[in-house]
Amino acid sequence: MRKPTINDVANLAKVSTATVSRVINKQDGIKTQTKERVQKAIEQLSYIPNALARSMVRKQTNTIGVIIPDINNPFFPLLISGIEQQARKKSYFTILCNSNESPEIESELIQVLLERSVDGLIITTADEYGHQLQPVIERKIPVVAVDRQIKNFEVDTVLVGNVDGAYQATRHLILQGHTKIAIIRGPQKTTPGYERFAGFQRALEEYKIDLDEGYIIEGDFKEQSGYEGTKRLYSLKEPPTAIFTSNNLMTLGCLKALTEIGWILGEQVGLIGFDDLDFAEFVNPPLTVVSRPMRQLGEAAFDLLYAQMTSEGDWTKRHYVLSPEIKIRQSCFLKSPNQQK
Repeated sequence: MRKPTINDVANLAKVSTATVSRVINKQDGIKTQTKERVQKAIEQLSYIPNALARSMVRKQTNTIGVIIPDINNPFFPLLISGIEQQARKKSYFTILCNSNESPEIESELIQVLLERSVDGLIITTADEYGHQLQPVIERKIPVVAVDRQIKNFEVDTVLVGNVDGAYQATRHLILQGHTKIAIIRGPQKTTPGYERFAGFQRALEEYKIDLDEGYIIEGDFKEQSGYEGTKRLYSLKEPPTAIFTSNNLMTLGCLKALTEIGWILGEQVGLIGFDDLDFAEFVNPPLTVVSRPMRQLGEAAFDLLYAQMTSEGDWTKRHYVLSPEIKIRQSCFLKSPNQQK
C-alpha cells in the first residue's frame, strides 16, 4: 500500500503543501480553522512527516548526541535521565552512545553522530585532551562537556565540586578520629580522579596527617579495582582504619571485599564513598557517601547546550560547578580496640 504524502494531505485539507509544512513545523500565522483541517487530514491519512526532509529544509534535526564512557556506572543513567527530561520539553531527541572509556571508540561514535547531523553534543570524554572533538569544533557544532573537562578546546562545561566533596569526606573521617586513612583513587588523567585526590590531600595537610604512600591505591573507576585495592590494604602490616573510595563502582568492589575477608565495616574499618548507591542506606551499617546531584547535572548540561544551539551571534563559553552533599550515616565511626567485637 502506498504511503500517504504531503501532497495527499494538502489535497484532502484543500490547502497548499507549504501550509501543511507550516502546520507540521508549528509555525505561526495560520488560522485556527485551517490548522484544524490540516491536522484532521493528517490523522485521517495516518500521515507521518519525513523527518529527514524536514531537517533539510529547517537545517536542523532536533537531535543531540550524548556520549558517555561507561553505561554500567549507575551515575550515567541518572545523568541521561536529566538530559532527556529537558530535551523532551524542547522537542529534542537524544542519540545515546557508550565509548567504554576508549578514545578510539569515542572517535568513531563522533563520526557517526556527525553523519546523522546532530544539532549538538553532550560528552563525558574518555580522553580529556579531546583530540577526537576536532571535527565537531571545525563544524561549529555546540558541545557541552559533563563531569570531565576538555583541555585542547574551550567548550562549555558542567562539573561537580570534586575537590570540595573529597575534602569534606576526608575531613569527616578525621573528625571521627581516623588518622590512618587510605584512598582508592581514580585515574589521575581524569578530572574526577585528580580533583578528588587533591581534596583528599588537602584535608590531610590541613589536619597535619602524614600521607602514607601505602595507603594510596590506584583504581580505574571500575568495581574490580575497588575489590582488589581493598584486599591489598587489608594485607598491609598496618592496615588503615578508614577508606575513601573515589566512585560508586569502586565502593561496591570495596564492600564485596570487606564481606569476603571479614573486615567489619563501622568497627574495624570506616568507609566513605564518592557517589551514592541505591542500597547505601541498607548496608549494615548504612554507608556514608558524597552524593552528586546527578539528574541536575544532566538538566544543566542540556539547558546549556540548548542555549548555545538557539543563540544568535557570538557565544561566551560557560563553566558551571554544582555542589555535592555529604550524606552522613554510620559507616565511618572509629571504635577503639576494646570496643571492637
